[in-house]
Amino acid sequence: MQIDLKHYPTKPFYDEMLSGTNRARSYAKRLVQHLRRMDNDELASRQTAAELAIKEMGITFTVYTQNDGAIDRTWPFDILPRILPKSEWDIVEKGLKQRVQALNLFINDLYHDQKIIKDDVLPAEVLGSSKNFRPQCVGVNPPFGVWAHICGSDLVRDKDGTLYVLEDNLRVPSGVSYMLENRLVTKRIFPELFDDYAPLPVDDYPNYLFDMLSDLSPRKVDQPEVVVLTPGIYNSAYFEHSYLAQQMGCELVEGQDLFVNKKDEVYMRTVYGPQRVDVIYRRIDDEFLDPEVFKKDSMLGVPGLIRAWKAGKVSLANAPGAGVADDKVIYAFVPDIIHYYLSEEPIVPNVPTYRCMYKKERDYVLAHLDELVVKPANESGGYGMLMGPMSTKAERQKFERLIRRNPRNYIAQPTLGISTVPTVIGEGVSPRHVDLRPFVLSGKHTHVTMGGLTRVALKKDSLVVNSSQGGGSKDTWIVDI
Repeated sequence: MQIDLKHYPTKPFYDEMLSGTNRARSYAKRLVQHLRRMDNDELASRQTAAELAIKEMGITFTVYTQNDGAIDRTWPFDILPRILPKSEWDIVEKGLKQRVQALNLFINDLYHDQKIIKDDVLPAEVLGSSKNFRPQCVGVNPPFGVWAHICGSDLVRDKDGTLYVLEDNLRVPSGVSYMLENRLVTKRIFPELFDDYAPLPVDDYPNYLFDMLSDLSPRKVDQPEVVVLTPGIYNSAYFEHSYLAQQMGCELVEGQDLFVNKKDEVYMRTVYGPQRVDVIYRRIDDEFLDPEVFKKDSMLGVPGLIRAWKAGKVSLANAPGAGVADDKVIYAFVPDIIHYYLSEEPIVPNVPTYRCMYKKERDYVLAHLDELVVKPANESGGYGMLMGPMSTKAERQKFERLIRRNPRNYIAQPTLGISTVPTVIGEGVSPRHVDLRPFVLSGKHTHVTMGGLTRVALKKDSLVVNSSQGGGSKDTWIVDI
């Protein structure tokens, strides 16, 4: 049976491949024509081939369950690429650079003069109750004034086609390895599409990452020693840690592989003896980095690491303390942050956001819990949220109590009609909701990936795209058509 796109449901959401009249959008015409020449059996066969390739390539992620502990699963992937025109992406790229520049200025200000608080742009209570502000980092001056060297900002498109920034990830953002592997799998499954399209490359990311990290080296040497610091094999993103280390040609190390000497220099234990380390791409949360400074019982970090960082003997990416801007309440102030530091209007807007710390906004949220999405300030992965339209009365009552008890800790947003993209479901094609996580590298220069990780909610009607909660991903193509 031929793939039926004539009856593909495009409404009530914005579909990124087909318009409301089921006609292909200009940049997707060749893909739609290709699909119309295929049948469901061939499509299902290619999807199966992709799943086998993913198993063969060992692309996995780890899910933690209450009963079974950590479980490795193969990466859920949909073979139909998501296509975005370069003309639109040029604006997004400019907006992401603007946003990350402002956020780095903001973080640097918080650890120095705190002018934004003195000028009453950010309320002091927001910083005072921040979980991720690290007093131990006050006064530190990282290279180029950059704290968040790798940022993953999540983008969503609403019913009217407008792209919004949904949240920023500035601590240890993950997912870029899956963006790279998605491209490799798509090339294997749909090689003929690469003759029709020339999607802009993403495979240069490891080179950009390595160059950015090398630029941070406190020693001016031709080949600085860059390492990737991982919590170990049981971490949910371990595949990514090992993948990026391999792609960059760097050592993958755990805390026990490093030590700090009396000169505050960091060394790596090797079979050839200790070797000086210049830059650490750390994939460990702040509180586990150094038992001398943070959690005393941490077995994951390196004693003395923060001392070495403060002494300028080693660079850490992302810098400890960068997560202060990862707070979803801080997110609500990002337009003000951009105005304050850059005197510019945000190029890519925030989703309209209600801050429960303000009585008027809180009263509105409490009166409309059945319509809104409520998020705690520092959760991630889709956890701890209230999806108002899909919630029960008991869940709304629970969140009302939580908000009243700690209003600073919650924001709320309207339930967006997040855009859809055709996705292989069973033996046919159905719309599924997607978001997009581009990655921004900041150091001496700033680089934005050409596209990013498109995450897709594989469950019907679900808006939750996280892989830990049943989501998958797609290859993302930026095309200059």
